[in-house]
Amino acid sequence: MKQFKIFLVIVVLAFTAACSKGGDTPTPVPPVVPPVVTPPVAEPDITFNIEIAGIVIDNTTYFAALGATQAININITSPFPKNGVTIQVIVNNETTGTELYNKTNAGIAAATNPFTIDNLLGGVPCSGKVIVTSKTEDPVSKTFKSLQKTFKISRK
Repeated sequence: MKQFKIFLVIVVLAFTAACSKGGDTPTPVPPVVPPVVTPPVAEPDITFNIEIAGIVIDNTTYFAALGATQAININITSPFPKNGVTIQVIVNNETTGTELYNKTNAGIAAATNPFTIDNLLGGVPCSGKVIVTSKTEDPVSKTFKSLQKTFKISRK
């Protein structure tokens, strides 16, 4: 009987050893977290004013210049694009369509930008155009934002 008990203990131990997993438990694999994608933010639209002698002007009335030259300011009122802007000022004789003035300043990074229009002829109505273009590509539209305004000027 003693041998039977020893045999039974050996069988139970062998059965227990055969049923165990054995070894280390595997390291759990963490779930894959997708990367956070931030959508691009559009550049703000460009806004500006045309100012002559401290007065904001528009295209409804002629500004009377006192001589052949006239100082103007282009005041950027929108948040500035990170790479600055390009400003172009063009003035044409309204009667003949002849271009009297055309100047472009690139790489502007200031809010106030002076220009001096020259070649204004006495008594000749002129139309002016100011084009401000961002030098930073808008990540949403993939374009360079731009705004154009017109004004009228005539030398007395």
